[in-house]
Amino acid sequence: MIGCIRPSRHANSLQMLKSTSIDIESIEGLAARIPDGVSMVVAPDYSGCAMDVIRALIRRRIKHLHLIGVPQVGFQGDMLVGADCVAILEAAAVTLGEYGPAPRFSAAVKTGKLELRDSTCPAIHAGLQAAEKGIPFMPLRGILGSDLLVYRDDWRVINNPYVNGDGDPIVLLPAIRPDFALFHATLADRNGNVWIGVQRELMLMAHAARTTLVSVEAFTDNDLLADDRTAAGTIPALYVSALAEAKYGAWPVGLRNCYPPDADHLRQYCEMAATEDGFRGYLRTHVEAEPVTA
Repeated sequence: MIGCIRPSRHANSLQMLKSTSIDIESIEGLAARIPDGVSMVVAPDYSGCAMDVIRALIRRRIKHLHLIGVPQVGFQGDMLVGADCVAILEAAAVTLGEYGPAPRFSAAVKTGKLELRDSTCPAIHAGLQAAEKGIPFMPLRGILGSDLLVYRDDWRVINNPYVNGDGDPIVLLPAIRPDFALFHATLADRNGNVWIGVQRELMLMAHAARTTLVSVEAFTDNDLLADDRTAAGTIPALYVSALAEAKYGAWPVGLRNCYPPDADHLRQYCEMAATEDGFRGYLRTHVEAEPVTA
């Protein structure tokens, strides 16, 4: 079992990787690669959220993001929306799970500050799979009968061209090719390969996006693709543009097999973010007050 590997075998894991072709950044440097107005896919709370980078983006006051949840977004999405970083949000759901509704997202939708593009889990995955395969669209049948087809004019219903007559409709979904994929993972090696374990949506995000940025808990000098125990759950460096080391980088939402969500902090967020003033207080205390590292 891989588990969560915290220390590198090397005394200075960043120095170890600076001699390779993969770009190694600080958290602030990784965030600086994402300009205003781009489309960006992010993971759900249970999968691998680059929360350190999200806080850096908020400190930088990034604007006009088209944020895409794969297939949903949670705390990171609510924080970005509340901080006025997002213009368009596309997801199957925006939820804080057991902690309740997403307060800043709800407020933004009610006041019309946010363009919402409703989707479904299969539709998000199908669009990304089309981009992954380099094709313009992906057919999907399960949306038929949904009123989503009324509101998504970019989804087209055609008749199955392989049958005669009009009795077999199918929906065509355009490829989702985001400018950036951003997520947090457990481990990367000296070549820039990133181990994600069973979180296959992260692999899909990396394949579909033009640029993939990843923060990781630690680096290892073992080749993750050379070991059969890790190879199947590893994204090859070919799909990774830059890395940053961030221990506990998914806090407070937690990281599978590494550390659990910080339930007390997440409840505090929900309480503070229930109002605009409270949310601004949360940002001052827990985001803007964080030291900026070189």
